[in-house]
Amino acid sequence: MADISGGHLVARYLKQVEGVEVVFSLSGGHIDRIYDGLLEEKVRLIDVRHEQAAAMMAHAWSIYRGQTGVCLVTAGPGFTNALTGVVNAQLENAPMVVISGTAPVRDCEKGALQEMKQADMIKSTVKWSGICHDVRRIPEFLAIAFRQASTGRKGPVFLELPPDILNVKVSEDQVVWPARGISSYSCQPDPEAVEKAAELINRAERPLIIGGGGMGASDCEDEFRQFVEKTGIPFFLINTARGTLPDDHPLSLWDGGMMAMLTAASQTDLVIALGVRFNWLLMYGQVFPQAKLVRVDINPAEIDRNRAADVGLVGDVQLSLKALIGFVEEKRHDAWLKGLKDIYMPMTAEETAARNTPSDPIHPHRLIALTREAAGDDAIYIIDGGDTSYYGAVGLKAKERAAVYASAGGQFGCLGTGIPFALAAKLARPDKQVVLINGDGSFGLNAMEFDTAVRHDIPILCIVNNDQAWGMIKHGQELCYGGERVIGSHLGAVRYDKVVEALGGYGELVEKDADLLPAIKRALASGKPACVNVMTDTCAISPMTLQFIDGLKME
Repeated sequence: MADISGGHLVARYLKQVEGVEVVFSLSGGHIDRIYDGLLEEKVRLIDVRHEQAAAMMAHAWSIYRGQTGVCLVTAGPGFTNALTGVVNAQLENAPMVVISGTAPVRDCEKGALQEMKQADMIKSTVKWSGICHDVRRIPEFLAIAFRQASTGRKGPVFLELPPDILNVKVSEDQVVWPARGISSYSCQPDPEAVEKAAELINRAERPLIIGGGGMGASDCEDEFRQFVEKTGIPFFLINTARGTLPDDHPLSLWDGGMMAMLTAASQTDLVIALGVRFNWLLMYGQVFPQAKLVRVDINPAEIDRNRAADVGLVGDVQLSLKALIGFVEEKRHDAWLKGLKDIYMPMTAEETAARNTPSDPIHPHRLIALTREAAGDDAIYIIDGGDTSYYGAVGLKAKERAAVYASAGGQFGCLGTGIPFALAAKLARPDKQVVLINGDGSFGLNAMEFDTAVRHDIPILCIVNNDQAWGMIKHGQELCYGGERVIGSHLGAVRYDKVVEALGGYGELVEKDADLLPAIKRALASGKPACVNVMTDTCAISPMTLQFIDGLKME
């Protein structure tokens, strides 16, 4: 049989075994033979301008394509540049395979180009890491990597492939290929625990469902609909779970935004937590101290984390809901839902007025409202920023899973994710209009990826909420220390639209309310990667700033 290089083996495995369509990468000598293999196998390569963007795009691909993302980086600084994106993926449980070049084993401990102990640096942030030393075992190691990333509680994995195996050939008959690619296995909860959970649900008078990333990772749309419509329980879905049922569903609390969730949590007598972690964003589970808790998670270690569950269901959300449906009673909780709305809707009146009232300077709530009017509710919205994440999350409506996603709003608070996430979303869902709502500070972290967008013809629309500052930090300094002690948080009136124009995209600056809607429509009609740079009210403060400040108080 013919000989094949290790680099070509990598590409062949990705395409022919796992069905990988796109690889996100930045070039480097240590991985060049893999690039040549990708060309041979006709795998699309999206080459970025910074490796963190490659990792972030692979993360977003897993959300919007439903496939394990693949990030390919070169050794040394290529590897270290990707770490921010890898850590964010780990904290969001995103299935991603990070393939990295490394210095030659032949030259180990000699001071080779870009030699460093990469595995030691990354091992605490991935589910699994390994290095392959035998060209014949490349498919075996890749199979391990994909299996580890994509089963159980999902997450990123790391595989090092040195030039010693990438740049040598082996006879194809010496290579052992796995029988198949990723196989999906799901686990279901203990039947006795299911019955106990159903008893609590049936007795509850003011129940509340909170769903998170574990729902987003589970194919549970049908089961969740059946469960909600049988039990009549109000729900609030966050992260990738949002949109599993649309925000305009009669039992969704997104009509009141975060205020609705906080109101319901303070009064509920039972919380049903579906694949959601009680981290700082949910006040470590202490936001509903009076309530009992039924908690569903694929990871047993989460069941009692930060808040002990009254009943824990360890298993996939889909199978857990399917089991519960047979035991829960058909009910309605109209009085409970009406009582909630009577409380929280008046509390959102100020935000509603800000969306509906023309304003100069433009209020961020108004910016979101006009963006939604122009792009519609069928678009995919990515939100990146501090205060910007709040304005986008409460002002937009999700009609499908992850259609409104605050990429910087997770546990890591990872600013700069917006542009890479929007590009990957558009690649994964080319039929969809993809709109990014970006803070001006976070825009700068990956602004050069607009060059990636132009080169690869990925027409996204970026709306910059330009308050001329790292707004959450600036407002926090003003509140904590006084307006005269603001330092290191002012950015100024930067022409981000001109940056995008210079890279070959479409750009407009907007300073007046009356000009905003026409500008967004022109940007959408341009067919290019586009940026509408909107000068907004520098004094607007979101409630998330107050939570951010409070979370860092130590005395």
